[in-house]
Amino acid sequence: MHNPGSATPDRFAAQERFADGAQFIGGRLTKGTSGRTHVVVDPASGEEVFTYELAGVEDVDAAVAAARAAFPGWAATTPGDRSDALHRFAAVLADRAEEFARAESLQCGKPLKLTREFDVPGTIDNTAFFAGAARHLPGQSAGEYSGDHTSYVRREPIGVVGSIAPWNYPLQMAAWKILPAVAAGNTVVLKPAEITPLTSLLFAQAAADAGIPDGVINIVTGTGKEAGERLVGHPDVAMTSFTGSTAVGKRVAEIATATVKRLHLELGGKAPFVVFDDADLEAAVNGAVAGALINTGQDCTAATRAYVQRPLYEAFVERTAALMETVRLGDPFAAGTDLGPLISHVQRDRVAGFVDRARGYARVVTGGEVPEGELAKGAYYRPTLVADAAQDSEIVQSEIFGPVLVVLPFDSDDEGIRLANDTPYGLAASAWSRDVYRANRATREIKAGCVWVNDHIPIISEMPHGGYKASGFGKDMSSYSFEEYTQIKHVMFDNTAVAAKDWHRTIFGDR
Repeated sequence: MHNPGSATPDRFAAQERFADGAQFIGGRLTKGTSGRTHVVVDPASGEEVFTYELAGVEDVDAAVAAARAAFPGWAATTPGDRSDALHRFAAVLADRAEEFARAESLQCGKPLKLTREFDVPGTIDNTAFFAGAARHLPGQSAGEYSGDHTSYVRREPIGVVGSIAPWNYPLQMAAWKILPAVAAGNTVVLKPAEITPLTSLLFAQAAADAGIPDGVINIVTGTGKEAGERLVGHPDVAMTSFTGSTAVGKRVAEIATATVKRLHLELGGKAPFVVFDDADLEAAVNGAVAGALINTGQDCTAATRAYVQRPLYEAFVERTAALMETVRLGDPFAAGTDLGPLISHVQRDRVAGFVDRARGYARVVTGGEVPEGELAKGAYYRPTLVADAAQDSEIVQSEIFGPVLVVLPFDSDDEGIRLANDTPYGLAASAWSRDVYRANRATREIKAGCVWVNDHIPIISEMPHGGYKASGFGKDMSSYSFEEYTQIKHVMFDNTAVAAKDWHRTIFGDR
């Protein structure tokens, strides 16, 4: 249903805020040198909100040079000093929370209540977490493991990290990429999606204002083909961290291989939502709608495939459709809006294509249409429930990235778990049951990096996020992310000053 609400004129003055350019290199904003411009469009209205000069290869090179120059000094700081800087950073973010929330809503079309209650607080919490974690890098104690030698392990930063973030969670993805890298002593060049650069730039400015040295965090805003590929292939970039589609992830891996870079990939998802016949039906229905429609379904962990055991199937379909029909589409800045637009008309049409093609082999229970009237100007699409599709159909197997939930029945527990695993992806999943043994089996046997029980979608800074199979490898958030952004060095001391002579004698004999 349409909820016009009352529009809020004070959104975010992007053109004013970034008048000096949309590249943040060596501690200052500059204009891109590609010779081309890009227009950021408000997906809720189709109006232009920001025009800027795109980054070219020269900008990427300058950002990498700035990061490389800053690396020795930043890597040499103590964990305590890095921790203090990140605590100050968290405080600056908290002071500017409303500015971040409005900028994120404007460029993404997210309801303001979502950015205020989820995106921005989550980013502040993540910053505070890594401020503490910087002082507790996991390591290994020293010991005498080989005769008269003492061994220990050094955990060292890698160098310049080139990161590429997607458009669905620009602020949070910037944080997930930058914070563990910087906390571990690396420097970063981040390329946000060119359609959503605003909060990444604000994030870098806030870091600088918190006292993080120039060059530690740099932002280059350009296309994937030009700026992204140069960043991944740059010889002075020691590691690439990429979040995005599996198809583009394969291309990133191909380029990174040429320079033997460390690689971290968080790719696509097609999260199963498995409802056993003893589940709390009302809770499962509410969880399915929230899990499927979060961020208008543009979430790699969103509930996309609901498998419901046969006794609950029809009731689940009926109640889920009814609840979806109460979701209010409208102006992201209006207080009563539940669901905003997709990121663009191109993405909306892509989502609609999946649903339109499914009409030939499945039942569209509710939704499946572009709303009329004022909302038609934006990239809106009604929450959609599709039932009775075949397991091998396109709408079940492919990542849609929109407000679409597909529901299929299953009979035995074995079948439900088998169907849950039957896609190339393995990022997230959920299992719904009141039987602890049943739920525990599901968490063991579903192949995904995160399995929720009787919930779907919440994440916390202290726990890792990352996928199995075609959903990539490596972890964001938590102390596990330090494994991605550090390298291990074994150091061994001869305690006797004669061991080298003994080794020489063993190998070459007496001379």
